[in-house]
Amino acid sequence: MNKTLIWLAAAVLTLTLASSVRAEEGKQRTGKVVRIKGDAQYSTGNKVWQPLKVGVVLRSGNIVRTAKEASFVDIVLNQEETAKAVVVKPVSTSGGGGGGGGGGGGNGDLLPAPDQDVIRILEDSYLVFDSLTATDASGDTVTETLLDLKRGSVFGTVKKQSAASRFEVKIPNGVAGIRGTIFLISSAGNIACVQGSVVAAHADSGGNVVTKPVGAGQQYNTATGETSAISSGLASFMSGMAQQCRYTYGGGGPRGGGGPRGGGDHGPDIVSPNQP
Repeated sequence: MNKTLIWLAAAVLTLTLASSVRAEEGKQRTGKVVRIKGDAQYSTGNKVWQPLKVGVVLRSGNIVRTAKEASFVDIVLNQEETAKAVVVKPVSTSGGGGGGGGGGGGNGDLLPAPDQDVIRILEDSYLVFDSLTATDASGDTVTETLLDLKRGSVFGTVKKQSAASRFEVKIPNGVAGIRGTIFLISSAGNIACVQGSVVAAHADSGGNVVTKPVGAGQQYNTATGETSAISSGLASFMSGMAQQCRYTYGGGGPRGGGGPRGGGDHGPDIVSPNQP
């Protein structure tokens, strides 16, 4: 019953986001690992776990899990034909450290709008890449990014999506639709947004499907149904991660200050300097 309600919520969310156009033939979208702190592993779905390294290209059906302490993984989402060839450089590694916290202003309005899709899988997390596709339709690129967060938290900076595209993060009791947003989502049901908006869909205690828009500066708890303003501490935490997750393509080296080990980061902190 719970699974049925979750998928019903996902269907309602899809309608809410007006994602009506679907391509008949899709191609793989991929996620390239560009930075790792601490320890992480991945599986191609066969329950065999391998150490995750910078440069690994993730595809639909792959799973990533991170260690319990001081670990995170940054992944840039691309189209298949470019994922293996891009050279990814950090725009800036100054600002917070650890699990991506601290540093930067607390106002999402001061952050530049994301120009690509980047997710950071935080410590003690388990994320399934359910679907990664990209299709050219009528001169526009339609992407489908469906993530299933089984445990932990995922942070993301996602560029504005085309009307037909889908970017969704499923959690145990619901699903969140991303339209062009800087967000933080936990498997416990807390959804926070500092820029753009998120639409949450979930089943309430009575079994009814609820949809809830979460705007910039707000957080919403799908378990309690409560909406509140983001605290200054959480806003600063998310802004710091947003600054760290600003990657770019091509040569020329890093822009801005810092090197592979920036700010207050400690321990392994590896940035991909070239193609895998």
